[in-house]
Amino acid sequence: MPTADSLKAEEARIQQAYARRRTGDLYSRFNPAHLFIVQQREQRYLELLLRHGCAPLDSKKILEIGCGTGDNLRDFVKWGARPENVTGVDLLSDRVAEAVHRCPREMHIQRGNAANLELPSSQFDLVWQSTVFTSVLEPPIKRQIASELLRVLKPDGLIIWYDFYMNNPRNPDVRGIGRREIYDLFPGCQIRLQRTTLAPPIARLVAPYSWLLCYMLERMPLLRTHYIGVIRKNAGRPGSVGQ
Repeated sequence: MPTADSLKAEEARIQQAYARRRTGDLYSRFNPAHLFIVQQREQRYLELLLRHGCAPLDSKKILEIGCGTGDNLRDFVKWGARPENVTGVDLLSDRVAEAVHRCPREMHIQRGNAANLELPSSQFDLVWQSTVFTSVLEPPIKRQIASELLRVLKPDGLIIWYDFYMNNPRNPDVRGIGRREIYDLFPGCQIRLQRTTLAPPIARLVAPYSWLLCYMLERMPLLRTHYIGVIRKNAGRPGSVGQ
């Protein structure tokens, strides 16, 4: 279990890393590459929810850790979730403030550390994590976050996982998480993963000229950089589908 000092140090490191980031319009939906990635990811999210019996969302209680400025939180409402059933937690105060400003007022959005969630146990039907674990470099803290996600999840709930498994040599502040590490983080859980998302550098080159070519390239597993999938707790031996 991480110490209080190690949690504070990692929290400070992440805050400094985000303060250094200069993304411009890289994550704007007016950027063709980002729009392509977002729409492909949304399709796969909805397929996962339907396949695992989570649709409709109107009665589901949903938590997202690392909610940022609330893009996914607003999507949950678009997909049918009730705002009062949605909770978002993020480490960065400015992002929390922006999410509160942009999202329905009935949502519960708060600043917090995912390794120490100030939330009751067994409360959520769905717990969402999108590129959170790759932003954490300390293994004990990753394990603590995984433990917290399982703690707040209902016995029959699902963790929705989306994160990259390849390292970015240009960004030392993040580290890819492979299939084996995901299994190690969630021992005794049933895990279903598949590769997804056309490598962003390729999408940025191709999307402004041809979405059709992006679709064709994304069908090649070797050009996909992320895992998307679901995690169930207390389900016996872990398994996986897709490559």
